[in-house]
Amino acid sequence: MKNSFKNFSLAMLTILFLFSCGNLTKEAENRLNELQNKTESLDSLINKEVDKVLTLDTLIENERNKVKKLDTLINKTSSRLDSILK
Repeated sequence: MKNSFKNFSLAMLTILFLFSCGNLTKEAENRLNELQNKTESLDSLINKEVDKVLTLDTLIENERNKVKKLDTLINKTSSRLDSILK
């Protein structure tokens, strides 16, 4: 009788343990899914911001090229004026 009670108790504890592990597994899986969704959202946001930076970099480079052209034009004009005034 004692042996059967021990076996029954052991079986019940095993079932409870496995049941609680199943719940923990589901909870962990749900949290991992939430984390994955947040990670994807953050990745998307970072990609958008990187695209903005690249666009701004292109605009800056274009403006820099315009400034170089203007500088060259000013230097040429200045040289011509200097030669006329001499």
